[in-house]
Amino acid sequence: MAQQKHMLIIRLSAMGDVAMTVPVVYAFAKANPEIKISFLSKPFFRPIVEAIPNVTFIAAEVNTIHKGVSGMWKLSRQLKKLGITHVADLHNVIRSKMLRKFLNLPSVCLDKGRPDKKALTRSADKVFKALKTTIARYQDVIEALDGGHFIPEPLPKPNKQNEVVEFTAGCHKKWIGIAPFAAHQGKQYPLDLMEQVIRELDGRKEYNLFLFGAPDEEEILRDLSQGCMMTKVVAGKLKFKEEINLISQLDGMLAMDSGNAHLAAMYGIPTVTLWGVTHPYAGFAPFNQEVNCLLSDRKRYPQIPTSIYGNLVPEGYEDAMTTILPIDIVEKVTTII
Repeated sequence: MAQQKHMLIIRLSAMGDVAMTVPVVYAFAKANPEIKISFLSKPFFRPIVEAIPNVTFIAAEVNTIHKGVSGMWKLSRQLKKLGITHVADLHNVIRSKMLRKFLNLPSVCLDKGRPDKKALTRSADKVFKALKTTIARYQDVIEALDGGHFIPEPLPKPNKQNEVVEFTAGCHKKWIGIAPFAAHQGKQYPLDLMEQVIRELDGRKEYNLFLFGAPDEEEILRDLSQGCMMTKVVAGKLKFKEEINLISQLDGMLAMDSGNAHLAAMYGIPTVTLWGVTHPYAGFAPFNQEVNCLLSDRKRYPQIPTSIYGNLVPEGYEDAMTTILPIDIVEKVTTII
């Protein structure tokens, strides 16, 4: 009897990048039920991967037992015992390269398109054009490895978890998630302007608002929404798995160029994103949400995008996102839901 195909998918981080794999992996698994699929990532991202039916999560403990070259060797021996037959490397970093070498199996790795991204983000002789999306790049890897074509699609809406039912008790309007934070200030909307957005939406009494952030951002979110009767702060109240479940139930999401936007988009939630010194042309717009991107004014700030990650903010570009007006955000959000 022929050995069952067993694909190992590798994407170790970060949250948004792991979430962007979901429409690809879900569609592939759905179209190929005869292929066993395991997904290797950091433990924190288990709830994202486990949301995909018929996909097994494997934890890469890169800070402990799988640290360094010896740790990757140990991990490769563990993976060998699972009967992996081929490897889709959706990360293409030193750790995943070591794993591919140690496993010595048929594999395809991600083409990150670095020359084109460098041309897009440089200040001189910028080549301002839309690049292939990250999701399309992920799809290319799996199709090249397996040989079959498929179309990425969002996850179906799951049932509400009990903790989410309890947390949202009494919330009977349309649900809007708001995730106002980003890893870098260059792609985070000014909080004083975000407060205007929150208060305008809350004041209409037509929506229940849910504010997402890390536990240490809870106090900031409470300050932003002080006195808002239709708004609940999620940060610090739900576990990550429960937050994902709540996001899957939303009618709409407002986020930065950040992970929460991709968590919403992987469920097909209409998602408005705000863009500062980064730009959707780099390929990181949430899945099927390109029309819902609100951009900083490139006529005033022509060097945008200045970087892929938003970590490089040229002098004079600190206020680029103020060109996105709160009233325009409110109008966009209320239109998509």
